[in-house]
Amino acid sequence: MASSLRELRQRRNSVSTTKKTTRAMELVAASRILKAQQAVRAATPYTRELTKAVSALASVHDLEHPLLTDVENPKRSAILLITSDRGLAGAYSTNVIKAGEQLHAKLAAEGQEVVQYVTGQKGVAYFDFRKRPIQESWTGFSDRPQYGHAREIADVLLEKFLLPTEEGGVDQLHIVSTRFVSMLTQTATAVRLLPLVVEDAPSNGRNGNGHGNGTEPLPYYDFEPDAATVLDELLPMFVANRIHTALLQSSASELASRQRAMKSATDNAESLIEDLTREANQARQAEITQEITEIVGGASALAESAGNE
Repeated sequence: MASSLRELRQRRNSVSTTKKTTRAMELVAASRILKAQQAVRAATPYTRELTKAVSALASVHDLEHPLLTDVENPKRSAILLITSDRGLAGAYSTNVIKAGEQLHAKLAAEGQEVVQYVTGQKGVAYFDFRKRPIQESWTGFSDRPQYGHAREIADVLLEKFLLPTEEGGVDQLHIVSTRFVSMLTQTATAVRLLPLVVEDAPSNGRNGNGHGNGTEPLPYYDFEPDAATVLDELLPMFVANRIHTALLQSSASELASRQRAMKSATDNAESLIEDLTREANQARQAEITQEITEIVGGASALAESAGNE
């Protein structure tokens, strides 16, 4: 019984140490979520204005550009999968990998060859374990992405997209990431990044009664030196911005998922500590009862021995 009591106390101490670790990780994730959400909000105005400018260029001026031109029968597509560098974030990486695999199967069923790009150590480990090739990967910044990381990724993907398929290029580029909805909800999504799909600009920004068309009207721009040159400069920026936004959304989602997972682990540890404490108390009571029984039994034996004498 003493050995059992010692084991229970050791387990309780071990769980208490784990609880301290998970609680600390929960608090760290909670503090970083605020910064991640602020980063998303700070990037929103730039994203909105850049989208307006590209939409005005692409629709009003009716320009043709390789990044806007659909291929009738695409033969090869690239997938950028955004995962985390670290674990202990619940099903965050699992969900986005599952969404990526579903997209991969869909493209393969259409007869397309799929080229894989990955960010995050979890995604890299997933493909390495299954000995599946990765064209290129980026790691080390999943929880704190910067615009420079997005620009580096965009440059590689744009170069691949602009190559002819005969030289190893791709006809489409898809990005699989996690959209931050709320602290409780993060959704893995797959969207086509290239060729770009931009909003159609209203012809004059007004409808017949002088009001908007249900959405904010696009402003009128004068482009210098000309619309085609500006479009060549804006589209790569637009692609990098889309990737940056996906990285920021994924970062906030990862931290929210980690906080939720660590809170659940902390709560489970508290429950287990209570159970182990109760079992230890019962074991201690049983030990004391046994010791009292042995003492009483010994005293009775001595009394009987003295009486016989």
